[in-house]
Amino acid sequence: MMPSCKETARLLSQGADRELAFGERLALRVHLAICRGCRNVDAQIRFLRRAVQALSRDQDQSDTA
Repeated sequence: MMPSCKETARLLSQGADRELAFGERLALRVHLAICRGCRNVDAQIRFLRRAVQALSRDQDQSDTA
């Protein structure tokens, strides 16, 4: 069964913090293949995660200087 957009957004968020189970990953890939809106949410989550990591690295570097 394919997850709803709400469930897909939840899985995308959780996938950033933990390894998803095989069934979760499969359902996510199928849903993302057909849903442009959820692909956009995925891109936004990835962008935010990279931005936070970059800020964290910058903060770590300024703390050691």
